[in-house]
Amino acid sequence: MDYVCAMPSVAIVILNWNGRSFLEKFLPSVMVSSYHNKRVVVVDNASTDDSVSFLQQYFPEVSIIKHASNEGFAKGYNAALTHLADDYYILLNSDVEVTPGWIEPVIALMEKDPSIAACQPKLLAYHNKKEFEYAGACGGWMDNFGYPFTRGRVFEVVEEDNGQYDTAQPCFWASGAALFIRAAVYHESGGLDEYFFAHQEEIDLCWRLQLAGYKIYVQPASVIYHVGGGTLPMGSNKKVFLNFRNNLIMLAKNLPLSSVIWKIPCRVVLDMIAAWKALLEGKGGVFVSILKAHILFIKWSIFDRKRSVFTRRKTNELHGWYRGSVVYHYFIKGQKTFSQIVGNK
Repeated sequence: MDYVCAMPSVAIVILNWNGRSFLEKFLPSVMVSSYHNKRVVVVDNASTDDSVSFLQQYFPEVSIIKHASNEGFAKGYNAALTHLADDYYILLNSDVEVTPGWIEPVIALMEKDPSIAACQPKLLAYHNKKEFEYAGACGGWMDNFGYPFTRGRVFEVVEEDNGQYDTAQPCFWASGAALFIRAAVYHESGGLDEYFFAHQEEIDLCWRLQLAGYKIYVQPASVIYHVGGGTLPMGSNKKVFLNFRNNLIMLAKNLPLSSVIWKIPCRVVLDMIAAWKALLEGKGGVFVSILKAHILFIKWSIFDRKRSVFTRRKTNELHGWYRGSVVYHYFIKGQKTFSQIVGNK
């Protein structure tokens, strides 16, 4: 018992919206995690399926926090985490299968270095466990124009995991599919930006944490398997809209003004190239979603900026920031993998 008490307390917090099938399939692996000083909390975003009754019947040991409406990823977590007093939170997607010892390597790493605010495990694809998973792979990076990519996935090219990224190291952002974060730092930073609703809010949070002087890490000794697209499927027009809008907001929030004045216009041009390409391919919904994203970014800039969360900048040193253009390397030079673009990091 003394050993358990000496271990930092961990709350595994799963946000759920109509995810009964995922809970039934993947929650058992979470419950048998070998880390002792843990509890599991499911936050229900006003599901209309039988998620809550299923949990009450089959997993009575799981704590349930119920929201009256679908608050999205950001507000859903922010509202729930105000009720929890643990040393660490793990924000875990419902469509994730974990391995028994997945918690210990990450907590051990973070306990050794108090400057690490957040960390992710290695994410592999549930349906092809030899490949990295799209939403985080082995640690997130950002290029000079605000395009997120990862060790193991660049745009649509996903690598096979052959141990090439098995070193624990700093990165730019940690995936929200399995985000370990110090509870005190989460609240100190203002948490996730609720204006985002969903998509890229974890990247924004990690960027703000770095600006505040903290580090973001990936610990590949911890491995999980992610289905992906559990709430909004790949190619969803709503997902396209949120990704394009939120990326512009994130750049406007976190870049210095000297960079904002030229990088935002560059991104708008690149976005419109992507929009017209989609239209020519018959994807009219994508075209409209990108235009809508730009219009509502302007609305945010003029009317809603004060509703977002900002961080007082303490440093300009950012880990996992690639000073080149991943678009240029990928589409012009034909370099499709992280190691080809960035090198062996």
